[in-house]
Amino acid sequence: MNAQTEKFQLPGPSGELECAVDTPSSGPACGLAVLAHPHPLHGGTMDNKVVQTLARAFVQRGWRTLRFNFRGVGRSQGGWDAGRGEIDDMMAVIDQCRQNGEPLALGGFSFGAYVASHAAWRLGEPVTHLVLVGPATGNFQVAPVPAHTVVIHGELDEVVPLQSTLDWARPQHLPIVVVPGVGHFFHGQLPLLKTLVLRALA
Repeated sequence: MNAQTEKFQLPGPSGELECAVDTPSSGPACGLAVLAHPHPLHGGTMDNKVVQTLARAFVQRGWRTLRFNFRGVGRSQGGWDAGRGEIDDMMAVIDQCRQNGEPLALGGFSFGAYVASHAAWRLGEPVTHLVLVGPATGNFQVAPVPAHTVVIHGELDEVVPLQSTLDWARPQHLPIVVVPGVGHFFHGQLPLLKTLVLRALA
């Protein structure tokens, strides 16, 4: 993401996982944020521009922010596991990178939001922040989420219809931040997306 980004490998459930961490430039971090990328079979990587926008917002708010490639992506070993193993990947990253019960935030974009929702569900403890952008509610069974979860969705999302995310959110009485006139990848609106995330993390 920038010259200070540290890249490294971690052992995962199906081989090594490629990770990248960014640390706030001033003062101690207020916790660890782990972010998940879009669908591996459709070009999703930890360097996706929406994931990097999320990372910049978390770092700006003082979080040590970790992105990683799911199994079979980039330098991560293994292969696509239809979402099941990918949740295991995120849990492995959290388990190895979180220090002494420090505050934890999770986030994800599209398929990554599906994975982040299940990681939050599995943890068995509340996360400080859960930020889901364009969650893949149309193709995957996104888990129920805590009431403080921030969900941001483009009005004109051509990959995950807004209606499917509204249908998922409705039984949970979960508000959705709808960005008018924006598609799935937030083309031309990444600064606005960052502003919305910064506001949610304030």
